[in-house]
Amino acid sequence: MVLKLDNISQGGSMLERHYKNPILLPNKETWWESGAVFNPAVIYDGNKVHMLYRAIGEYKHYISRFGYACSTDGYNFERKNEIAFRPTEEYEKYGIEDPRLVAIDNQVYISYVVLSDYVAKGTISSSTALATTNDFHNHIRLGIISSKGSDNKDVVLFPQKINQKYLVLHRPKNWIGSKFGVDRPSIWIAEGDSLSNFEKHTLLMKPEQDWEELKVGSGPPPIKTEHGWLLIYHGVDKDLVYRAGAALLDLNDPSKVIARTKKPVLQPEEPYEKVGDVNNVVFPTGACVIDGRLHVYYGGADKVCCLAVIELNAFLEYILNGTINN
Repeated sequence: MVLKLDNISQGGSMLERHYKNPILLPNKETWWESGAVFNPAVIYDGNKVHMLYRAIGEYKHYISRFGYACSTDGYNFERKNEIAFRPTEEYEKYGIEDPRLVAIDNQVYISYVVLSDYVAKGTISSSTALATTNDFHNHIRLGIISSKGSDNKDVVLFPQKINQKYLVLHRPKNWIGSKFGVDRPSIWIAEGDSLSNFEKHTLLMKPEQDWEELKVGSGPPPIKTEHGWLLIYHGVDKDLVYRAGAALLDLNDPSKVIARTKKPVLQPEEPYEKVGDVNNVVFPTGACVIDGRLHVYYGGADKVCCLAVIELNAFLEYILNGTINN
């Protein structure tokens, strides 16, 4: 049977939510994660799924920290009671947010957002920093890697060099207008000889559909597949609803988009996605492939950690052709 694009889900969510959702809830017994746990980053080492998640324990200043959890099956996670990654540097003093995890040459890197001021003060700018770790609890900070003044979030590294270059996707909020060729915040790709100095910035994807008309940004780091680099991304509409889409990038030249979904593959439908600290949000930040199934980890309503899955090959076929053969 061939499922056509319009018949997969009237609501627009083709990824199957795990029956145990939310897979991680705030822990009222631990102060620093008692308010919210969301936007999980993951990395799968073949035996365990390692997760760093954003945690909130107070709302006066809304300073985030990262907790750690691990799983052998991808959905039952055992968490630690201690903070895994906390603000210690001057550039982190207003909080650390929305981690992404990637392994390059068997070394684990964490890209994460740092802020210019307290969230409670309203309009603030963002930068992205990088750290490396061997155990998810001890870290070597590599400093801020985003361009100064770009107000840059959603920065994700490719898991390998391509043409002897490191590659990164980023979303500079201030790169709009005639100088940049876009009128809404978009996804850019850049290359560099090191992980701290990226150059040759190229526009990769801009908002195109109604559900992503306000802005788009990368989700998890790209996953290498036989058909291209799989990119899960988020889009925001005029009503500030966050949904997820997907694209395939050329394996040898990821600045080329092979295919892109016109409709969202995941959008707020369940109560834990529609009601929370920020309503109507699915925000993908982690992904891995386990036994041929794509696991997409996401934040629900800035409150909880969630999981949605799909057969990888079927998903790739859907992105390429708009259909799934069953």
